[in-house]
Amino acid sequence: MTSLSVLIAGGGVAGLETVLALRELAGPRVTVTLLAPEPDFAYRAPSVGESFSLAHGRRFELAEIAEDVGFELVVDGLAQVSPDEHRVRLAGGDELSYDALVLTMGARQRPAYPAALTYAGDEASRQALSGLLADLEGGYVKRIAFVAPTSPSWQLPLYELAVMTAREAWDQGIDTMQISFVTPEDQPLAAFGTNAARSVAQMLEAERITFVGSTYPDVQERVVLMEPGTRRLEVDRVVSLPTLDGPRTPGVPSDEAGFHPVDEFGRVAGAADVYAAGDGANFPIKQGGLATQQADAVAGIIAAGAGAPTEPVPFRPVLRGMLLTGGDQLYLRHAVAGGGGEGDVSDQAPWWPPTKISGRYLSPYLFGNGQGDSRSAPIDFPRR
Repeated sequence: MTSLSVLIAGGGVAGLETVLALRELAGPRVTVTLLAPEPDFAYRAPSVGESFSLAHGRRFELAEIAEDVGFELVVDGLAQVSPDEHRVRLAGGDELSYDALVLTMGARQRPAYPAALTYAGDEASRQALSGLLADLEGGYVKRIAFVAPTSPSWQLPLYELAVMTAREAWDQGIDTMQISFVTPEDQPLAAFGTNAARSVAQMLEAERITFVGSTYPDVQERVVLMEPGTRRLEVDRVVSLPTLDGPRTPGVPSDEAGFHPVDEFGRVAGAADVYAAGDGANFPIKQGGLATQQADAVAGIIAAGAGAPTEPVPFRPVLRGMLLTGGDQLYLRHAVAGGGGEGDVSDQAPWWPPTKISGRYLSPYLFGNGQGDSRSAPIDFPRR
């Protein structure tokens, strides 16, 4: 039996979920090569808690996963795609051919506001945040604004930073601090539905965090300007998240922002046998759990094309999020496909394992009972 050659470009959440889903759905009908720019997979989602001595990120060696799961690993970058020839050129100069190409490189991060502390989940931003907390304790900082970017991003970590910062300050007896949260959202974490918005609003109020919604902020030195209108917020420091630009992969169609336009199965418009999943695709909400759902849709259509006895299931987004607070976690779930709605909020995890990124195959593989046992059962997520 001739197997379909699948090349997956990107060693992050969407890339590994695609690998694991293809293994489950297609088995030997596909031969998988993972092209990754780094030899490790960085699971950064929990790292927002590291500066507060809470949750920590982890790193996994891709070579070990490749040996366990059964795929070829190539550590290099992607330089150019030639869809008509079904070939790619690597950053190191080599070329690879494919029958199906899955782009999972993610988005490019850049500071939304140069005058702000940009928390990107890396060591540099964690050290900068630790410095801010030290300045709070020393009394050098009394007014902090957490300001959400106005372009595509994932805002939940900013809420976590705001709440954990407030609790850290109150626990140390710093009673004069003023904390604001400025965002284009009408309500806190509105993407998760009205129940989540209400619960998070109550949490912000309990921690004495002033919520300023429905505004498009601009950050300057020690001041936040808010539109529409002429409101000004005087601050000592601003904390924000990166804004995201698309990967703009050479040879592959992209929209104006560099994201790859895809259909409900992740097929890139205008490039035969090229797919995209994760933050590099043009779905407006950028989140690891949604990236795994996109990857599952891609794997399903490729597996069916390879002759596997499976019915492809299109991407129907369901948001699942764990909100770290410095106390009990808050678990949020909302089917965003239809928009609106109440959503679900609980202090008990409604999925297993209770990880920050709830991938059908990736989460059980990394954090299931086997702690990396590839035979761990997939999460039982209802198909919509």
